[in-house]
Amino acid sequence: MIKKIIISACLLLSLVSFAQEGSSSPYSFYGIGEVRFKGTAENRAMGGVSVEQDSIHINLENPASFAHLKLTTFTVGGTYNTTRLKSNTNEEKARRTTLDYLAVGLPMGKLGVGFGLIPYSSVGYKIQSLSTVTDAISSRYNGSGGLNKAFLGVGYKINPNLSVGADVNYNFGRIETTSFEYITGVAIGTSEMNTANLSGVNFNLGAMYQRKFTDKLNLYGAINYTLENTLNSRNTRNISTAFYNSTFDISTVDILGEETTKNKLTFPSKLSVSAGIGEARRWLIGGKVSYQKSPGEANSYNMASNVGYGRYGSVSLGGYFIPNYNSFNNYLKRIVYRGGLRYEKTGLVINSESVNDMALTLGIGMPVSGTFSNINIGLELGKRGTTNAGLVQENYANISVGFSFSDKWFNKRKFD
Repeated sequence: MIKKIIISACLLLSLVSFAQEGSSSPYSFYGIGEVRFKGTAENRAMGGVSVEQDSIHINLENPASFAHLKLTTFTVGGTYNTTRLKSNTNEEKARRTTLDYLAVGLPMGKLGVGFGLIPYSSVGYKIQSLSTVTDAISSRYNGSGGLNKAFLGVGYKINPNLSVGADVNYNFGRIETTSFEYITGVAIGTSEMNTANLSGVNFNLGAMYQRKFTDKLNLYGAINYTLENTLNSRNTRNISTAFYNSTFDISTVDILGEETTKNKLTFPSKLSVSAGIGEARRWLIGGKVSYQKSPGEANSYNMASNVGYGRYGSVSLGGYFIPNYNSFNNYLKRIVYRGGLRYEKTGLVINSESVNDMALTLGIGMPVSGTFSNINIGLELGKRGTTNAGLVQENYANISVGFSFSDKWFNKRKFD
């Protein structure tokens, strides 16, 4: 009964999450929005490093990891974000609470299966450009929506040291942007609304390897490759004249025209390579490098002459430490202490300035006594963008919470 309640509650939370704005970044206007997904709370607390073959945690970035699950695992996580946005002239604050992932992993001997939902990217911004000149045009820009992924993955353990896997992702979402231009003192303006309905399929391949280095030390390696894929975008543009009031509630007066187009957004393949060394259930230190020719592509409504998409690259370093995982009389010794660093070149270039992202991550994993379940809490302090060339710098703090429930769900009953 408890399992049914947990699953029903998390499914409800996922539906609510998909309907809310998951970003407050002005950079989410470009491409498919701000890419939110950075892995599970436990991996995110290590800078994104996820190289160890774990038996009670789901690794959502490498499908080969499903082969190492020993128990049926249900995981869900969310983030509270606070951001300070500043330019050379202004400064604002924003807050968001979002669901990050929802997944189930099923062990089947040498096989493992995983499936779930991931809100992958988000669009969410409110920007105004106010003119102090009489009879000049002022503007307001709003955006919302994003891209979600429903995935199904399979991992297979070739031998105790090597596993491979693959998953298929169905991508779907809706992005809405609105721009409104008006003259101060005139209660009517021009509104342009763009709607993009996104859909597509992509595939992900992975492999994980571990080997004894000494009696205590293990060497770990992992590789993940996302194949080139396309997103189908059905776009609708509406231009109209509209009334507005002091709170900027807009009501349409006359629709001047509607335009419908279809685009294909191409995303190049992406490669991630990880390596690490550690003592099982004691400590681990590892790193990850990712590369992609371009992280995204402009749609018909977000093209601009001063914006380009270059190469994506990221470097992560992180690990964990457990004082004594099987201590019976000291709970603090069974806590997993995590930390990491992450640097990401997003590939977005505006006014010849690259928009980069860097962060320090910390976290703890608290085991639930008497079970293999755990609660994972992470803190991420970072900076995205710059104030150079008229851009916006975002200083953010993310508090992530993840729940991982592990149990034997499919035992055969001995008695009816």
